[in-house]
Order: sequence, then structure tokens, then C-alpha cells
Amino acid sequence: MEYFDVCDEQGEPTGEVVERGRAHREGIRHRTAHVWILRQRADKTEILLQKRSRNKDSFPGLYDTSSAGHVPAGDEPLRSALRELEEELGIRAEAEDLRFIGTIENVYERRFRGELFRDNEHCRVYVYTRPVDSAALRLQPDEVERVDWFGLEEVRREIAQSRERFCVPREGLELLQRFLKEEPR
Repeated sequence: MEYFDVCDEQGEPTGEVVERGRAHREGIRHRTAHVWILRQRADKTEILLQKRSRNKDSFPGLYDTSSAGHVPAGDEPLRSALRELEEELGIRAEAEDLRFIGTIENVYERRFRGELFRDNEHCRVYVYTRPVDSAALRLQPDEVERVDWFGLEEVRREIAQSRERFCVPREGLELLQRFLKEEPR
């Protein structure tokens, strides 16, 4: 069983711990760590997105953030981000390889396979810009079906119209776009 720290509005643990299934049944706030992998191609920014495994309990088969995962009880977001990169994609990164760009709240309620899924995540968001050869990645099959590069603007435009292919959090893309506007190239 997985356990998460219940967190307050600022993402700080309250001292209470909750089991994963209960957190998602009841919509209890917990922490996650998201990592966006970026590259520049000519004059456009591309993001590496993972296609979620078809056996996932939420958004099976849709493209999502490069790497993301829950922060287990007692753990820290940065350490979780590094662990998820390695587990899901085979990328062994160091803390200095990730740049913290902010937080988002990812809150939704939806049915998957007939079951109500309530998510209430306080997400710490990081960017990874070291070179990545997507063909050389070691994907975790029970989590990730495949990875592909997409133009950031293409994803942003498409999710404004449809959610048939992407489940990336809109707020995460907005945070990423603000970071890129402020970051010198």
C-alpha cells in the first residue's frame, strides 16, 4: 500500500497520513512532483510527454507530463522527482539537474472504469533541460507505454479544444510558459 502525507494549502505536511486509495476516493490534498523535459528545435520549444500505460487508474493511454508521481509519506518532492525520472524513464539525474519553477494545484473529479476518482494534488514543478535521446530511454512498462516530443504551443492549443489525447495539467503548461518567457535562451 502507498501512503501520502496530507498537506495544507501551501503543500506542507499536516502530520496526518492517508492511504492512496482513500486520498483519491475522498479528494484529500496530497503532494506530487512533476518534471517537464524540454528541448529547443529551431525556433520552437518541445516537451517530452509520456503516454500513460493503459492499466493506469486515471487517464489510461493519454499523454501526460514528462515524469510525475506522488510524494510518499515522509519523503520530499525533489527526491521524489529524481526517483520518478529514473523509475519511469531511466534518467539518472542529480538535484542540480532539476530547476524548481513553482507549484500548481491539480484538482479534478472524474470517472475512470466506472469508479469516481477525486484528485487534489499540490504539485511541485521542475524543469529538466539536459539532452535526452528519447529512443534510448528505459521506460517502466506498467507506467509508461511510450514517449514522444511535441511542440509546446501545439499541446497548449490542442488542450484548449480537446482532451482526447493529452491529460497534461493546463496550469502546469502555463507555469512552464511563464518560466520560458523569463528564462534567457
